[in-house]
Amino acid sequence: VQLQASGGGLVQPGGSLRLSCAASRKIFGIYFMGWYRQAPGKQRELVATITGGSSTNYADSAKGRFTISRDSATNTAYLQMNTLKPEDTAVYYCNARTPGYSYWGQGTLVTVSS
Repeated sequence: VQLQASGGGLVQPGGSLRLSCAASRKIFGIYFMGWYRQAPGKQRELVATITGGSSTNYADSAKGRFTISRDSATNTAYLQMNTLKPEDTAVYYCNARTPGYSYWGQGTLVTVSS
């Protein structure tokens, strides 16, 4: 099973992007999905998470600008990113967890630049 992240690209500061993360096939028992990012020369960091009960959690840098959502029927997670800043530039990775395994996507590059 693979997670496919998409929706990245080049956007100007203040712009928006919507990232998607879909599994190559149905994954049963997902209790957590999340988005992480890694900027050049920095460690991977949490951006936003959502549980099976739809409880969400955001990094301080994402609060008020990003929204995570999930379609449980299709195991798809979304990250709506608004008011993007140059410091949001990074490769964004999605993660899905079951009690027995943690799945990672290959990442999608987001570049915020004028």
